[in-house]
Amino acid sequence: MKTYGGKVLFLDRSDINTDEIIPAKYLTEISKEALKPHMLEDFKFEGFNPQDQSLSEAKVIVTRSNFGCGSSREHAPWVFEVNDINVVIASSFARIFRQNMFNCGMLAIELSEKAIDELFAHRGADALISIDFDNDKLTMTSSRSSKTFDYQIAEFDKALVKAGGWVEFADLKY
Repeated sequence: MKTYGGKVLFLDRSDINTDEIIPAKYLTEISKEALKPHMLEDFKFEGFNPQDQSLSEAKVIVTRSNFGCGSSREHAPWVFEVNDINVVIASSFARIFRQNMFNCGMLAIELSEKAIDELFAHRGADALISIDFDNDKLTMTSSRSSKTFDYQIAEFDKALVKAGGWVEFADLKY
């Protein structure tokens, strides 16, 4: 099973759509690797630079509500996967994006808005998130403090993640 967690990229905005995650003009690419340099290329937010070196170090995204809205496409989770981001934490997700994350063996963790605010309080403080997958806990650690949060994922989605994604799950079961 993958290791989940690491350095955090904070995207302090709601309604980040799949076109901002990976622009539609790259949907004809035939490999995930070809998507890699285009992650968040069209994401517009004051102070965000898609060419920033710290972006390549991120393993976890913390964001606001309705993450992954817009067009339904697998390419949005794929671009995170190929960039070694395997956890997205938000107060809510677009349904199809959320399921595509699990189908790819990645974590889409929903927390309350209050908990998301607590995570954002660590922005700019060398934030790291570690995931205790078996016990449904995540811990935010930074130079400011450390705090643990409980989360819930449906058993089927947890089985998909544990297997490494839908294809691997199907290989084990069928």
